[in-house]
Amino acid sequence: MSTSSDPSQASESRPVTGAIDEEAVLRAKQEIQGLVQEVVELSRAEVEPNEFYAALIDKAVSALAAIGGVVWTVEEGAGFKLEYQVNLRETGLAENEAAQLQHGRLLQQVIERGEPALVQPHSGAGDDVEDQAAANQTDFLLVIAPIKSDRGVDGVVEIFQRAGARPTTQRGYQRFLAQICELAGEYVKNRRLRHLTTKQSLWEQLEAFTGLVHQALNSSETAYTIANEGRRLIGCDRVTVVLRRGMKYRVAAISGQETFDKRSNVVRLLRKLATTVARTGDDLWFDGDTANLAPQVEKAVNAYVDESHTKHLAVLPLREAVSEEEKPGERKRQQRENILGAIILEQLVDSRQPEGMLQRVDVVRRHSATSLTNAQAHENLFLLPLWRFLGKTRVLVTARNLPKTLLALVALGGAISAMCYMPYDFNVIADGKLLPEVRRDVFASAEGKVIEIAVERGTRVKAGEVVVRQQSLDQEDRETALEGKFQETLKEIESTRWQRKQVVAGTQEEELDRDRLAGQLSQLKVRLESLKKQRKLLDRKKEQLVVTSPIDGIVTTWKVRDLLEGRTVRQGQRLMEIADPASRWELAIDVPEAKMGHIVAQLTALREEDPASKLQVNFFLATHSDVRLSGRVEEIDRNAEVRGENGNTVRMRVSFRQEDLKKLVNDPSVELKIGADVKAKVFCGRRPIGYVWFSDLFEFVQSRILFRF
Repeated sequence: MSTSSDPSQASESRPVTGAIDEEAVLRAKQEIQGLVQEVVELSRAEVEPNEFYAALIDKAVSALAAIGGVVWTVEEGAGFKLEYQVNLRETGLAENEAAQLQHGRLLQQVIERGEPALVQPHSGAGDDVEDQAAANQTDFLLVIAPIKSDRGVDGVVEIFQRAGARPTTQRGYQRFLAQICELAGEYVKNRRLRHLTTKQSLWEQLEAFTGLVHQALNSSETAYTIANEGRRLIGCDRVTVVLRRGMKYRVAAISGQETFDKRSNVVRLLRKLATTVARTGDDLWFDGDTANLAPQVEKAVNAYVDESHTKHLAVLPLREAVSEEEKPGERKRQQRENILGAIILEQLVDSRQPEGMLQRVDVVRRHSATSLTNAQAHENLFLLPLWRFLGKTRVLVTARNLPKTLLALVALGGAISAMCYMPYDFNVIADGKLLPEVRRDVFASAEGKVIEIAVERGTRVKAGEVVVRQQSLDQEDRETALEGKFQETLKEIESTRWQRKQVVAGTQEEELDRDRLAGQLSQLKVRLESLKKQRKLLDRKKEQLVVTSPIDGIVTTWKVRDLLEGRTVRQGQRLMEIADPASRWELAIDVPEAKMGHIVAQLTALREEDPASKLQVNFFLATHSDVRLSGRVEEIDRNAEVRGENGNTVRMRVSFRQEDLKKLVNDPSVELKIGADVKAKVFCGRRPIGYVWFSDLFEFVQSRILFRF
């Protein structure tokens, strides 16, 4: 393609005052060639159309010294589109609608012919022509050339030139503009090729993304693929996938990070933001302005942006894919309720969106929702691990492995049959304590503060021996008040007796006074007797502040001083326990309440045959685990109580042969420990061995799973 023009002809448009200066012509040529070369470089650069057409018109108008110019592009079905103009208002077309129509028809002819044209001022049909034929109603010479590419005519470049130039000069204008339009056509073709290349690359990325995102049927793997491959397809800085589990949301994957700290502030605030937006059900696009956001969303956005310094943010809920066969109303409701999670897009450096980002985001979002729906549906299949295992066991039925498989199945069937039908002893295991039969609790007879503890754990005491002393300030106060009243009454009695001795019988008045004193003395004696009784009662209460042992034995309560010393106890409160190791010993076992059904069933079955039958118990001491002892259940408590870590338990009293227990201790100087730990087994009949081994599992299924249906 030639890059030269007719500079001598183009230069004739410039004012000439004398003979043509050859140096001026040479400079004009160089100037025009420079402008053309700039257009050539511009046509090869990756610039936007508005920038290219603006430079094209400016340089063409400058090279031709024209009044102005316009670039029109052709849009299919929409006519002409004004891309850029210089001094279009000078033509007067804006004020004349008929001239506009004629001018449009003129441009249409150039496009249809595909050749440049020169249109003289005020040429063509007049204003009174009704068919509005092509015409130039302006005062300027119109130099028009089409922009042609491999697809045809894409636009028109129009130059408004002064009239009066010679024909050769006008043809120079036409050739120069045609050359410029050829460069514009190259630009259009190159831009279309670049667009097709980008589009092809985008389709390849999309194909790779869809293939990878639908490959796995695991939510975590799918989320990881969405985050990493989605970021490449969208072109943003970071993509995060948040998945919903029940009513909670968790960050499943962050692009570019195989692992991340879920407890970090950024991840925690991001999860909170995704949860808030997902519950609203609406998309969130944040570019720095939070004025139109809901208060709870605004708070979550500000907290996260302050921590992460994100420039642009989008939180898009992912909804479960719904079949097209569903009714529109039902499909809309399910999409609103069945939220799988959210995909979060971030621009950390530049807040501007990449070109075509919204379309790519829509594709990623749609495929992500479909793949996560399929993954979760696959994960929720009933007995999925079993079906996977069965799918992998096809190798077991091949000709080479079939005998081994059959042998294994026979062995498995035999084991299952044995577990279902082979009887075995069924025992209920319980913890217990070894205790003397004679045990007494020591209670407080009166309310008071413990001021002295005379015993410790393991101390031997005799019946009536003092173990605790109490003090009652209220009782001492009452004693002091009572003693005061007692002494006061005694003094009044002595005074009354003295007054009575001083009165000599004589006159009637003296007789009356003597009788009055006698009555008063009688009243004081009655009061004195009452005070004496109160003193005895207080003495008895004072005696109750001294607590004694009810039996001979040993104190078994742990840390008595820590429990009681310096504390105020109530009347009837248990202070300690004393047991007599010289008496017979018994076993107290605590059976979990959940196991009592087996014991009651076995006891009922025994008493149907013999009403005097008792349950058999085998046990061993923790200190002598190699020796097994046996006994019988003598008594079962009617109430269940919370004891230790076993929860609700029912206490059972077990008797056994004392001789067997004494044989455990060969040294007579060694005593059995009161409260020694015992592990006991209550025999509950014979059951299938499978039930004996897995009874706890069966009971769990019955109480926790089957009971709910």
